[in-house]
Amino acid sequence: MSLYPEIEPYDHGMLDVGDGNHVYWETSGNPHGKPALVLHGGPGSRTSPGHRRYFDPAAYRIVLVDQRGAGRSLPRASAHDTDMSVNTTRHLMADLERLRAHLGIERWLVWGVSWGSVLGLRYAQTHPGVVSELVLTGVATGSNAEVALLTRGLGKIFPEAHERFLAELPPDERDGNVAAAYNRLLESPDVAVRERAARAWTDWETATIPAPPRSVARYEDPDFRMGFVRTVTHYWGNDHFLGDGNDEDVVLRDAHLLKGVPGTLVQGSLDFGNLLGIVWRLHHAWPDSELVIVDEAGHDAGATGDDVLCAATDRYARGDA
Repeated sequence: MSLYPEIEPYDHGMLDVGDGNHVYWETSGNPHGKPALVLHGGPGSRTSPGHRRYFDPAAYRIVLVDQRGAGRSLPRASAHDTDMSVNTTRHLMADLERLRAHLGIERWLVWGVSWGSVLGLRYAQTHPGVVSELVLTGVATGSNAEVALLTRGLGKIFPEAHERFLAELPPDERDGNVAAAYNRLLESPDVAVRERAARAWTDWETATIPAPPRSVARYEDPDFRMGFVRTVTHYWGNDHFLGDGNDEDVVLRDAHLLKGVPGTLVQGSLDFGNLLGIVWRLHHAWPDSELVIVDEAGHDAGATGDDVLCAATDRYARGDA
């Protein structure tokens, strides 16, 4: 099996979601098909045409949305005067509900990657009856332990790159919340400080893929880089706006609320998130889920993962849970 052929949207628009924000959305596939919502990663990444290809266009009404501040949504997080206080998980979920009402959709399958899996899980937990199925890859739950692993723990594996990463921070902030410290740099009035911080963060991310520094094409776009890093550090530095200020994994704690929602979890065996066993714990706390581990794959589960994801959406389109 391979991804479905490339298709173009048949409709799109900018939805006013309040707080001066307008989110970009588009629909493709069958206007009368099974609704499916795609949630991109980041936070602060964007949707891409490739996301449409995980769905049979004859069976699905495919909805793509760029989350607040990201992609084609306005205002962009890359603009220094964009108010990030109105960009939280609660705001994003409210935006999804506005979009669902705008499109006249009662229930939809939710497909999420990386941060999109966190958002999709929490959305399903807090909006019962709205999500028909979940298809998630590069699975995360937004816990503090995951952030600590990605900003500190991996330093034991990539010590040289991690030393450069911490060196960008003021000495008295290198032992605390790394993401929050970087976010303070991203909010600096000094554009040079902001630009150095954004570059240092993406250099660290590419070092842990692993890949040669600065090899990821999207990070070479200064506008994308700034908006992405500003948003990631905003969320990671604030517990993903999920909890109540403690270290509890809220999404995992509330896994029982997913009862009755079928789900497919696709995870690369070499995804560093697996170092914490998060996806395994989620699967065992959510009886209606299936877990597929793709051998020798990372955060991107590769061609084999694509096959599994397409098989899952095909199965759910047939009504086979």
